[in-house]
Amino acid sequence: MTGTGPAVVLVGPPGAGKSTVGALLAERLGTTYRDTDADVERTAGKAIPEIFFEEGEPHFRALERQAVRAAVGEHPGVLSLGGGAIMDEETRGLLAGLPVVFLDVALADAVKRVGLDAPRPLLAVNPRQQWRALMEERRPLYTEVARAVVATEGRTPEDVAEAVLDALELRKA
Repeated sequence: MTGTGPAVVLVGPPGAGKSTVGALLAERLGTTYRDTDADVERTAGKAIPEIFFEEGEPHFRALERQAVRAAVGEHPGVLSLGGGAIMDEETRGLLAGLPVVFLDVALADAVKRVGLDAPRPLLAVNPRQQWRALMEERRPLYTEVARAVVATEGRTPEDVAEAVLDALELRKA
């Protein structure tokens, strides 16, 4: 792994498996894993749903933008971004030229993984419809920043991690 910035950046909607696949990729690549959602929670001292409900989405997005900027600048391993991070123009600019992979997940799989009662602020009311609306808005942005798109449907996290390695040509010789 040479160059600056993360070895792999994973983007995708809630339930795409970014955290699970990211940890597997880090293990396979012999590097570390970092999740900007965890960074935001650590900085704020509270869970993301609490940030949304107590301080509002704009405050959360500002914390998220700062977390992404810091992680892209200092983390050499595998990085997962929160599902909505790519909505920010500055964030999309930071991702230009990086090995970004969009984990594309089907609604049915996302629902199974996220659960309909999980504490996801943007999916709190009518989660299936909200998820579809989020994807309609975000899909073009995920594909814009991605060097590769990996479909997760019908694949185990291990299979998805292998597909990411293949897509980015990161196999160790």
